[in-house]
Amino acid sequence: QVQLVESGGGLVQAGGSLRLSCTASGRTARTFSSYAMGWFRQAPGKEREFVAAINWSGGNTQYADSVKGRFTISRDNAKNTLYLQMNSLKPEDTAVYYCAAAIPYSGSSYTGTTLYEYWGQGTQVTVSS
Repeated sequence: QVQLVESGGGLVQAGGSLRLSCTASGRTARTFSSYAMGWFRQAPGKEREFVAAINWSGGNTQYADSVKGRFTISRDNAKNTLYLQMNSLKPEDTAVYYCAAAIPYSGSSYTGTTLYEYWGQGTQVTVSS
């Protein structure tokens, strides 16, 4: 079982920045570095949507078109921590942000929620206009 805990959310004005963190812990046969990791978000009344993903080494990343060029996903395997640097925030970025862990598979895309085995409890990000 892997426990994921997000932090760093809050209230920010449009154009501002936030850095989310997600720390992994728990007893598992796999180490943090063996999981692909992703960030998703869910706004009130909407489906949970993909934001960004990163492979086990950090060498391969994916982004939703809506955040490309503004958000950066990264990881520090020595610290069992995943990050999401969010710049130029917009009111439409307001949502609960979740981190998730996926066991790598033969494909290269990690945009689907069903690929992810473990989820954090979420952290609220609110962007005011």
